[in-house]
Amino acid sequence: MGNPKSNQQEYSRHPFLLPLTEIYQHLGTNNETGLSRLQAQQSQQKYGPNKLEGEGGVQWYSVLLKQVSNAMILVLVLAMALSYGVTDYIEGGVISAVIILNVAIGFYQEFQAEKKMDSLRSLSSPSAAVLRDGHIETIPSAEVAPGDIVQVKTGDTIPADLRLFEVMNLECDEKILTGEAIPVAKDVKVDFSGKDELSTGVGDRLNMAYSSSTVTKGRGKGVVAYTAMYTEIGKIAASMQGKQRKASRSLSRKQSKIQPAKGAALRIWDGIGAFLGLTTGTPLQRKLSKLAYVLFGCAILLAIIVFGVNRFNVTNEVAIYAISTGIAIIPESLIAVLTITMVVGMTQMRKRRVVIRQLSALEALGGVTNICSDKTGTLTQGQMVTRKAWIPGYGVYTVNGAEEASNPTTGTVAFSSTTTTEEPPSEDHSDNKGDKKTTESEKMNVGERPNVTPEFEDFLLSTALCNLASIRHDDQKNEWQAIGDPTEIALQVFAHRFNHGKRVLEEERGWNQLAEYPFDSSIKRMSVVYKSSTGEKHVFTKGAVERVIDLCTTIGTGEYRTEMTPEKKDFVLNQMNILADQGLRVMAIARRIISDFPEKSVVEVPRDTIESKLTLLGLAGLYDPPRLETKDSVRECTTAGIKVHMLTGDHPSTAKAIAKEVGILPRSSEALSSSTASSLVKTAAEFDGMTDEQIDALPTLPLVIARCAPNTKTRMIAALHRRRAFAAMTGDGVNDAPSLQAADVGIAMGMAGSDVAKGAADIVLTDDNFASIVNAIEEGRRMFDNIQKFILHLLTSNVGEVILLIVGLGFQDKQGFSVFPLSPLQILWINMLTSSFPAFGLGREKASSDIMRRPPHDNRRGVFTPQIIVDMIVYGTIMGTLTLLTFVIIVYGPGNGELGFDCNRLYEESCSVVFRARASVFAELTWLILISAWEFKSLRRSMFSLDPATAETSKFPFFKDIYNNRFLFYAVVIGALSVFPAVYIPGLNTAVFKHKGITWEWGLSFGAVFIFVLGVEVWKACKRSWGLFTAEETVRGDPLSLRQGGWSFAKSFSKSKSSDDTDLIGLEKGNAVAR
Repeated sequence: MGNPKSNQQEYSRHPFLLPLTEIYQHLGTNNETGLSRLQAQQSQQKYGPNKLEGEGGVQWYSVLLKQVSNAMILVLVLAMALSYGVTDYIEGGVISAVIILNVAIGFYQEFQAEKKMDSLRSLSSPSAAVLRDGHIETIPSAEVAPGDIVQVKTGDTIPADLRLFEVMNLECDEKILTGEAIPVAKDVKVDFSGKDELSTGVGDRLNMAYSSSTVTKGRGKGVVAYTAMYTEIGKIAASMQGKQRKASRSLSRKQSKIQPAKGAALRIWDGIGAFLGLTTGTPLQRKLSKLAYVLFGCAILLAIIVFGVNRFNVTNEVAIYAISTGIAIIPESLIAVLTITMVVGMTQMRKRRVVIRQLSALEALGGVTNICSDKTGTLTQGQMVTRKAWIPGYGVYTVNGAEEASNPTTGTVAFSSTTTTEEPPSEDHSDNKGDKKTTESEKMNVGERPNVTPEFEDFLLSTALCNLASIRHDDQKNEWQAIGDPTEIALQVFAHRFNHGKRVLEEERGWNQLAEYPFDSSIKRMSVVYKSSTGEKHVFTKGAVERVIDLCTTIGTGEYRTEMTPEKKDFVLNQMNILADQGLRVMAIARRIISDFPEKSVVEVPRDTIESKLTLLGLAGLYDPPRLETKDSVRECTTAGIKVHMLTGDHPSTAKAIAKEVGILPRSSEALSSSTASSLVKTAAEFDGMTDEQIDALPTLPLVIARCAPNTKTRMIAALHRRRAFAAMTGDGVNDAPSLQAADVGIAMGMAGSDVAKGAADIVLTDDNFASIVNAIEEGRRMFDNIQKFILHLLTSNVGEVILLIVGLGFQDKQGFSVFPLSPLQILWINMLTSSFPAFGLGREKASSDIMRRPPHDNRRGVFTPQIIVDMIVYGTIMGTLTLLTFVIIVYGPGNGELGFDCNRLYEESCSVVFRARASVFAELTWLILISAWEFKSLRRSMFSLDPATAETSKFPFFKDIYNNRFLFYAVVIGALSVFPAVYIPGLNTAVFKHKGITWEWGLSFGAVFIFVLGVEVWKACKRSWGLFTAEETVRGDPLSLRQGGWSFAKSFSKSKSSDDTDLIGLEKGNAVAR
């Protein structure tokens, strides 16, 4: 926690006053490679985690109160009080021990589970991009250590107090520290000579960025100076610990005269609700808490029924019987099993590279019907390579064989040019290759550094300088390292191939940056202003072709420079389409020479002024290959009844090409109607230009939306909701927060995502991989299935016990008192020991082999589907009937109806028949509950063929299937064997359990097990043969035949060179050739 009493984070002066070299030396770091992993570990051990004292954590007393306040404990407390009230001290003592034991075990389990969940949640807390061993890593803010080099950008939360050394338009919102609402512009060149810490306030230390403040604009880099309680926010941590009250909880009279009474009542209700678990936790946890209290009410109702049957003559015997029925209806371990299952689910998610921020997402994931995914880095590898560079009037550079995205020395560069004059492209798209003009082509190894012409140099200057990425060669490891966005890395690497990297240009050729206009997703472009060594000022711009070309008044440079006419614009768009059709992401590169840009000015020059009168220098075609697992994941979504939508900022042709390659779109739309085919792909402008009514009238919502803006995502979510879909949405930027919150499951990118996006999301992908989304859905379905299984298991036993006890009211002894077929302690034993461990085992069940061949479950209905409710009644009735028949056969068969005298309290000779009947019922009910756990491993398939996969390879896979879950297997086996000591141990049997040893009666118990299994198997067979509840199990076919993932691959875009290169040149020179 960064304890101030040890390992002080101290400097000779405050870091904002120190030169950077002294800070680096003090912390043992440098701004080139950052800390090594060993140094980072040592720093963390020395200074502790980067957390505030008292931040987060699990409060033990809240967990303890939660254990004491659940409905089951309340029933047991009432039972204990009644037992002591009727002077049955043995039973009262045992129930007291059970309460203490249950609270202790429940407290331990839930406390450990909450700590585990807390640690897993911390993985999705604000993260930091740190430089370690020369590589950028995204880590939780708690793992940041003094000496780390941290990169921050718009939307990030500053993870620690940073001494900045590089900024570009960086502004931070520091009102949490200073109270000032205006963001503070940072400046690393500010001179603090003659200043001291006392005379310079926190808000005036412009070369510092403070923990917990947020970046509102720009970007920057800094070295971590202080962490944890040594930060400025740590010094005022007490002010950060307060909790926000809900609305209308104020006690002030300013709102109204009755507000104090209303606020007090609502606060009391909040306290009661939190104490009882009715207003806290996930929707499912709250639903099950409500169920527990409904059952508690039913327990009271059953007690009243018991009293009523006995004409409200509440003697000791009647009171004990009421205790039994009350205990029987409560599933004691329900909440505990749910908590443990959720922890297991979160742990499994983490192993599959998914971090859960909101527990409700665990329940919701299994119900997702539509996934709206970004393309770059999610469906694709995010390892971009600049494959082609088109220079107007000059030619095309093509990079072939570049295997490493960050290595500018691999591969070859091919240049294609022509000797003919440039003409607009013709409309002839025939395959006649003879129509092409003669071209000159040369192929060069990168190491040869081909000559850079003035026309090409202008293009390289813009790609290198309008770029935030950096690459360097690590001589020790002999590898190239890249830092930045994959798109910008690809462009920077391309510039490095020609010795025009950003560092070379700035450090050796005198280029000096004056301003930066960062990439904005709404306008899809970025610009920078640089001054050359000659004093000339240049604006360099890159971005989406459609957004840049409209700002250009000229095209080309030198002898190829001409005015940007409508014909030229169409010509450029044709070039873009040819590149995009090859699956390349196309970016426009532009420049402008500006003379009136102020080098130092308080007033920022408007962006519209800078980004105007540009000259188009060329187009860059970037290839980002799809992830190898994406197509299979899309196909898996289809078989699971999930539709995948691609929402990307790319050009429509690029988006269509990649969508076809991964199976989101069909290769050919000839089989589709014209209206369906036209609705498959839309641009954001087309989609946003439609009214809600027009969108709802579409035969299908678009599978691909290109040039997507943040507000387009929000509209897409709304359109899906109007079609009653349950949607997941991915996002990474600040502007994605609204759509992430609007989605049923918001998914943030852990590697490329901003802290704002992560804060708005429900889950975070640690690898930004689409396949991880599918894995999360599969895990969500597994957990949902398991919750259904153990709820069915627990409630079925309760139904059986209630049937047995309610009908058992008719078994009255000579005094007219009802003789219970099961004693209260037998019920406790069954509910807490027999039922609990198999329920835990069902919560740990692996996913069935067909889990992704079923449709999403209905989240509006929840776990209590019609099938679960009907199964619970059917199986509970069978269980209750069989145990009741066993009791009747023993008592009214060989026992001749002898119910004895006071057999609910004591054992005497006249109670022998009743005690033997109870022992048989106890053993039988125990075994039925245990064997039902194996039966409930599948709600529809036979216990003797649980898994379709093993059924195909084995004639009798029963033993293999039940042994697959070893926890459940041993829980059933040990539980079944525990019956024998419970029946035969002297004293324990008669005094505690109110039963005695049996002989021939074992035959009835064993026989009932076979009959129960037969009954369950018959009911399952009926469900299968009659098609009952098949809607929950069958994926409906798409009425429009849009089965994704099943289409053939589009042509491979990974080949190094194709005829498309020649097509591009041909079109450039006016010779259109069909592709």
